Amino acid sequence: MPFFWPMGKPITLVVPFPPGGSTDLIARTLSNQLPAKLGGANVIVDNRAGATGTIGAAQVVRAPADGYTLFVSSLGPFVIAPHLIKVPYDALKDFDTISIAVQAPNVLVVPAASAHKSLADVITFLKANPNKMSFASSGNGSSDHLTAELFWLQTSTTGIHVPYKGGGPVMTDLLGNQVDSSFMNINTAMPQILAGKLRALAITSEKRSPLLPNVPTLDESGVKGANVYSWQAIAAPKGLPADVKKKVHDAIVASLNDPAVKPKLLELGFEIVANTPEQFAAYQASEYARWGKLITSRNIKAD
Repeated sequence: MPFFWPMGKPITLVVPFPPGGSTDLIARTLSNQLPAKLGGANVIVDNRAGATGTIGAAQVVRAPADGYTLFVSSLGPFVIAPHLIKVPYDALKDFDTISIAVQAPNVLVVPAASAHKSLADVITFLKANPNKMSFASSGNGSSDHLTAELFWLQTSTTGIHVPYKGGGPVMTDLLGNQVDSSFMNINTAMPQILAGKLRALAITSEKRSPLLPNVPTLDESGVKGANVYSWQAIAAPKGLPADVKKKVHDAIVASLNDPAVKPKLLELGFEIVANTPEQFAAYQASEYARWGKLITSRNIKAD
């Protein structure tokens, strides 16, 4: 690896999902910020969607470990998909972890017209009426689905899982009172909560969100062990030279904490993580084990 990295070639941020989602937003934020942090390097975003994010992941692990191909992804390809489908990579061995950029909790929401005014109402109803309350998700094995499964496990209740093809249809049917509830990502739910069309009953973060200060966490509501975050992270093909990894990591951290960036991300409900490669690797391993155990015990299958 030349000492002068980066030079000559564009740096490609591979996003394993279509444009427009949270992961794409983080990638494009970085693509706008990194050039100034890396001496004017050309940074482009390449959306390679398909197979729950594993097509893009496979492309990255096959790329040279030279710092010119980076992976910007949510937790799915890193810790969930390998337990649901056969993937052409080892999620724990084939990446050089760089940093978890941001994280965001899920929020249990119900339509404004719902009779459920609190989390206690929901739990009481579920205990008295097993399999009578529907929980919509953006698909089998998605973060919102796994959160619901974890919630049922920790409260010894059962609900009806209603999987959709993405978050858009979930929101449509939730607002139309076609489904009862959803553990929706805070970024997606906030506009409708603020508009009074959805009611937030609980949040999956360790502490209350400044965006929803009156909404209790699951933990403080007595539901222990159900803290859940969706997260977006940056990794590279295994074998990234140490000096390049440090430059990439430092540039990412500086980009996320830039005064022009950080407030906007916080307003959207993201929490800045910007941790070290070692912290990312340890967290990935713990999340991999956590979700693998849940997927196996709950017999969760891919779409």
